[in-house]
Amino acid sequence: MRATVQPVEGDAGASKVKLSVELDDEEMDRAVSAAVRKLSREVRVPGFRPGKVPRRYLEARVGADVIRQEALREALPDFYAQALLDTEVDAIAPPEIDITSGEESGPVAFDATVEVRPTVTLAGYQGLAVTLPSLEVQDSEVDAEVDRLRGQFGELVSVGRPARDGDHVTIDLKAYRHSEVIEGLTNDDLSYEVGSGSIVAELDDQLRDKRPGDILKFNAKVGPEELSFQVLVKDVREKILPEANDAWASDASEFDTLEELRADLRRRLARAKKLRARMVLRDRALEALMGLVDIEPPETLVNAEMEHRTQDLAQRLMAQGIDPRSYLASQDPEALTRELQEVSARAVVADLALRGLCEAESVEVTDEDLDAELAALAERAGQSPERVRREIERSGQLPALRSSLRKAKALTWLVEHVELVDEEGKAISREELFQEEEGDDRRREEAAEAAAGEAGASADPGTSVEAPA
Repeated sequence: MRATVQPVEGDAGASKVKLSVELDDEEMDRAVSAAVRKLSREVRVPGFRPGKVPRRYLEARVGADVIRQEALREALPDFYAQALLDTEVDAIAPPEIDITSGEESGPVAFDATVEVRPTVTLAGYQGLAVTLPSLEVQDSEVDAEVDRLRGQFGELVSVGRPARDGDHVTIDLKAYRHSEVIEGLTNDDLSYEVGSGSIVAELDDQLRDKRPGDILKFNAKVGPEELSFQVLVKDVREKILPEANDAWASDASEFDTLEELRADLRRRLARAKKLRARMVLRDRALEALMGLVDIEPPETLVNAEMEHRTQDLAQRLMAQGIDPRSYLASQDPEALTRELQEVSARAVVADLALRGLCEAESVEVTDEDLDAELAALAERAGQSPERVRREIERSGQLPALRSSLRKAKALTWLVEHVELVDEEGKAISREELFQEEEGDDRRREEAAEAAAGEAGASADPGTSVEAPA
């Protein structure tokens, strides 16, 4: 078999190629023999058992042209698949096949026009800069941490002035759906911090500048419905913080002086800032690389990614005991489809960007890389690496695994080579960012947890991009 490739103009800017394939006579003979074997099992010829019908009798029964058509129908997909491998064409859609010769007799040749994954040129990828949160700890941040700790030791004292943010008010709270009292939002003698927004935002707006004895009535949305609220203000208390001095620091911490406590808080904040910066580095580096992709993501790839994510969502819902159809029926179908399409399109752009970086930097996956990944998969699955490899090869997923590993290596390269700056444009030292400090492991874990919590609270769910395999 001989195969050649030439680009063709695609519809709506799609990247397409035409594979021109010529088959050897021996290959076609094997295909015809296979068709004869198949038809001999299916066609009933008097005097012969199924599968034992000689070729000449079968040709006389159904016709040599039918056998050839069956051979072409069965074998062309395999010849096409082999041509893709031989020419390394990355097809992303079913082909349009046109038999150009040999349909009835003689040498067989066919053309396969197919949409392929576009390649991107990432102009300027070597000079990319990524903006990270600053690693510098400001005195004001240390002050805020000291005040937070003082707040844990504060004393609530009733005051005669109107309520303001930070005060703790004692209220009787009642919520109604029409005339029905909603138990979960009804409470007497509830202590509430003004400005916390922990119930509904309208409650804070109503409580500001109010005194004991004031009665408040207002409506607010809770979820999809609007509820009525009635609030009686019974007390306004201000939190009086202890003075920040050595005596307080000794009582509130393991340190003898306020200066030692502040130094420890500064170290904790520095660790938290480093971890927070590390957490966003990968996603922001990929975002920067995606910005260099100057083509629209192909609709074929976006649709395939949407289908994959829809199936994944259904499987996760079923694993939680939720009927996918009921869940989807409870959602806004247009909004869900739009969100899914946007996320899928971004994933496709990320995939194209990483593939482009692989080509630009000649990133390859070695046998050692693959063996290490298979060993890791086997360990997680509690199976032998050999068995995992056989299962992956049997399912035809080995190329996808290699592709994922290749893109992962490209992303690692990117993270290691982008320029790092803070919000003010100041350079961030990579050595400082990844420097591990010696010290108490417990403090390190606490700093990590604090950073993770803060990062999770402020993260934009739309910035995390996962590239398809």
